[in-house]
Amino acid sequence: MPRPLVATIHLAAMQHNLSIARQCTPHARVWGVVKANAYGHGLARGMRAFAAADGLALIEVDAAVRLREMGWQKPILLLEGFFDEPDLPVLAAHQIQTAIHCHEQIDMVERAGLTSQIDVHLKMNSGMNRLGFQPNAFRAAYERLRAIPAVRNIILMTHFANADDAVNVNLPLSEQVRRFQGATEGLPGERSISNSAAVLTRPDLSSDWVRPGIMLYGGTPGGKTAEEFGLQPAMTLSSEIIGIQQVRAGEAVGYGSRFVVDRPMTIGVVACGYADGYPRHAPNGTPVVVERERTRLVGRVSMDMITVDLTGIPGARIGSKVTLWGKGMPIDEVANAAGTLGYELMCALAPRVQVVEG
Repeated sequence: MPRPLVATIHLAAMQHNLSIARQCTPHARVWGVVKANAYGHGLARGMRAFAAADGLALIEVDAAVRLREMGWQKPILLLEGFFDEPDLPVLAAHQIQTAIHCHEQIDMVERAGLTSQIDVHLKMNSGMNRLGFQPNAFRAAYERLRAIPAVRNIILMTHFANADDAVNVNLPLSEQVRRFQGATEGLPGERSISNSAAVLTRPDLSSDWVRPGIMLYGGTPGGKTAEEFGLQPAMTLSSEIIGIQQVRAGEAVGYGSRFVVDRPMTIGVVACGYADGYPRHAPNGTPVVVERERTRLVGRVSMDMITVDLTGIPGARIGSKVTLWGKGMPIDEVANAAGTLGYELMCALAPRVQVVEG
């Protein structure tokens, strides 16, 4: 029998979440972001679940080619662009669109001598300070691209740093919008600016294209809970109780003996650990659901097991069902307790975890 730890991927929830993105931005076309193996949900599943999207966006050239090989015929976008000049004939052959964020990439496009055209997304650094041209260099980059015969359409794009915190004191959302609009004024081409947070909280910023990511998988980008945004969890990580210990007051649980029991306690051992993608740094008190009852993690997370408090769940036994996150236990709540993001938990799902659809 396989180990009882299972990640169930809910394709219907992914489809529902895509519909929320469309409802928020009805006049925009939607890139379904499927980078990082569709945020841990599986590239092929992402392609199927987001069949109604106008295009799929990711960062891995080989994964983009795989989408074509699996039958995806709509647009595909490389959000970080290509990495080496030999990538360019591959993009042209498979009609894969690419971000352009630096002069070195333009140099490579100029040298490549492509015989078929590609669409490019010229990226502006409007304040995130990761990738992109500064606003005062954006038009010159645009003109360089416009002069290359192999470049067909130029889409203008930027990425928001604080769409979930519009009045951030270091970089308000309005300032990024101002910089982008000022530097692109009068330039022809479609616009692409909104990520999940902007789609959900600032639909008025909707442009020609939007790029929802985490919201498609039922996680919140911030501001409100996923449920308050109307999103449904796309991944449920579940397991079972595989051991039970009756622990006396004053005894400790787990490696490092960091959790000392202050009263008699029933401890359940769950088949899930950091080698499965559960966060090793999750503290005592991280929420867990056992037999549909909320309880808490106690003791240090180990490679293959965690320990939970069963004292208030008299019906718990060997084989009792446990939900680590997903339906009935919001992934963002677990992530917040562990000092991280739901994004990381999804993407960290280990290869050894059995994955099913449901």
